[in-house]
Amino acid sequence: MSESILVTLSIVILFLPLLGFTTVLLFNKKFPKLYLFEVGILIGAFLLSIVVLIVKLSSYLDTEIVSSFTWIDFGDVPFLGRVSVELGVKIDNVAAIMVVVVNLISLLVHVYSIEYMRGDKRYNRYFAYLGIFTFSMLGIVITHNLLMMYIFWELVGLSSYLLIGFWYEKKSAADAGKKAFIVNRVGDIGFFIGILILFTSYNTFTFDTIFEQIAAGNLPFGSSAWLTAAGILIFMGAVGKSAQFPLHVWLPDAMEGPTPVSALIHAATMVAAGVYLIARIFVMLTADAMLVIAIVGAFTAFIAATIALTQNDIKKVLAYSTVSQLGYMVMSLGVGAYAFAFFHLVTHAFFKACLFLGSGSVIHAMHHEQDIRNMGGLRKKLPITYASFLISTLAISGVPLTSGFLSKDGILAGTYAFGSLTGHWLIPVIGFGVALMTAFYMFRLVIITFHGQPRDQHKYDHAHESPFVMAMPLVVLGVLSVFIWYTPLPHSPDAGWFISSWVKTPHTVVPAESSFEFMVGGAAENAGIIHSEMYTEAMHHAHYPAMFLSLILGGLGILLAYSMYQWKKIDPDKIAGKVPGLYKFSLNKWYIDELYDAIFINPTVTLSRALAWFDNTIIDGIVNGSASLTRFISALSGLFDTYIVDGLVNFTAFFSGFIGITFKKIQTGKVQTYIVLVVFSVILLIFIVSPF
Repeated sequence: MSESILVTLSIVILFLPLLGFTTVLLFNKKFPKLYLFEVGILIGAFLLSIVVLIVKLSSYLDTEIVSSFTWIDFGDVPFLGRVSVELGVKIDNVAAIMVVVVNLISLLVHVYSIEYMRGDKRYNRYFAYLGIFTFSMLGIVITHNLLMMYIFWELVGLSSYLLIGFWYEKKSAADAGKKAFIVNRVGDIGFFIGILILFTSYNTFTFDTIFEQIAAGNLPFGSSAWLTAAGILIFMGAVGKSAQFPLHVWLPDAMEGPTPVSALIHAATMVAAGVYLIARIFVMLTADAMLVIAIVGAFTAFIAATIALTQNDIKKVLAYSTVSQLGYMVMSLGVGAYAFAFFHLVTHAFFKACLFLGSGSVIHAMHHEQDIRNMGGLRKKLPITYASFLISTLAISGVPLTSGFLSKDGILAGTYAFGSLTGHWLIPVIGFGVALMTAFYMFRLVIITFHGQPRDQHKYDHAHESPFVMAMPLVVLGVLSVFIWYTPLPHSPDAGWFISSWVKTPHTVVPAESSFEFMVGGAAENAGIIHSEMYTEAMHHAHYPAMFLSLILGGLGILLAYSMYQWKKIDPDKIAGKVPGLYKFSLNKWYIDELYDAIFINPTVTLSRALAWFDNTIIDGIVNGSASLTRFISALSGLFDTYIVDGLVNFTAFFSGFIGITFKKIQTGKVQTYIVLVVFSVILLIFIVSPF
């Protein structure tokens, strides 16, 4: 298959979900079962994506396929030079894999939603929104330039707003949609400014052209500081989309949307976009930018894990788990473990989608109950859900023979090597600490939900396993959480097919003085290789210590969860009672929402109310006063017109009429009368003028 056909297939894959969205949205009232068309579209897109992946990995493994055309040519622009905007497609191994992941997760969510959303009054519209969401994410994956990525980036934001607030009749759902939209706009402002820095420096949005300019030593405004700033600002977009601190607060609230939407957002679409963006610009990140990224990722992973320890809403636990795992991926990119960050993005997509869809199966069986304290004993009622949920829990906990063991341990090995070479040991300490907490809170969730005795007997008695269309995606995702799909050597992730052959760390284009010394070996001629022999050697030596340490800590977390919630050897309530401050601090999510309310929301609301008062009282007072004065003047003018002007006019008319009536008496038309009057007048005049 030629490269042009591969590009054509990719474009077809991109626009198929858009076709489904348009068709379902326009004709759903005439055809009630049109949602099946959207599902069929996704099946076709997924099959084509499999073809693209197989051809790419078999025929073009080490080739980046790029096809583009000039969309707008502005010609010579003052102060910038010749400016044109290109549209294009870039298919490398990362993009080919992500196209499959996005289509597969989206297809399974579509199938799952057929039963889960049945009876909803906006049933078809829901499937249309899923289609535009999928289209937006696929656009991010295959575009070859920053401008188109930003456009699709904003479309993902719009799609998430529509889906999170799908049940907008609920105030909490409407507020969650608005919160997600507004918080992401904060990060997107930074993303936009970063794009502008690069565009004004290179007159292009195209990734490869920008990277070539940087590699040639043409830095933005001639300074590596500006290159660092551009990298960090673009990373701000990822902070919003991938829910990194301090913009992570929208993601847990997004649970107000339908549960299949939660699986779609948390697995392979919206939150994955941020990590994918960092991977796309990875080669231009300077040492300072990477350190900022590593610190933000580590801190996010730690905060979210500590919050997940005490949450009781099944979806909230998984939401904070997602934030924590995204922190892992961002931290991995920050320390230079590029391949393992992307590897974890893929494995996390499958086991986290399985966990969310599994939680949806539980909620469906328990008649929309989400508090795990009201559950228990459900493994007998929901055997398929339990088995898939358990496998995915083992994967996210990093237990051997699962996909999560391969990717998470690779990340931890990367942080271990990073610490050994740079002395930044806090980052690997946080990484390993989060591994322990992850195992603990996930098995706490499993034990309280599925083990023990039922706590709500009535709901338990009516609980039953989900229908086939809901159970089938769980089985598929559970199977994809096993190691064999990624490597034949589960004890050695860096020897697997996925890492060694498909995804490789790209060469950096950053000048030597802007890169980590251990990554470039301190030599300018090695500036094009982000993984120096020193770092590669450190990763090799860190693998087994990191693996054994993570197994010990993960096992300790699982053991602790069983001791507290299964065997009842340790009373969690007593522990919470001994440290009530820490417990409440975790339960209330570090009071970050309250802090934002105090710093941003309440002052904004107060300012809005003050402005509303000023508008209603002062501005409207002036306007209303002007109106009253105008009415008063108009009334006076009316009175003057009525009584003075009209009075004079009417008096003149009356007087004229009176004179006319008076003189009419003597205008008889008789000659003798006129003679008498003349004689009388003459006599009268003589009498008046006579001196006598």
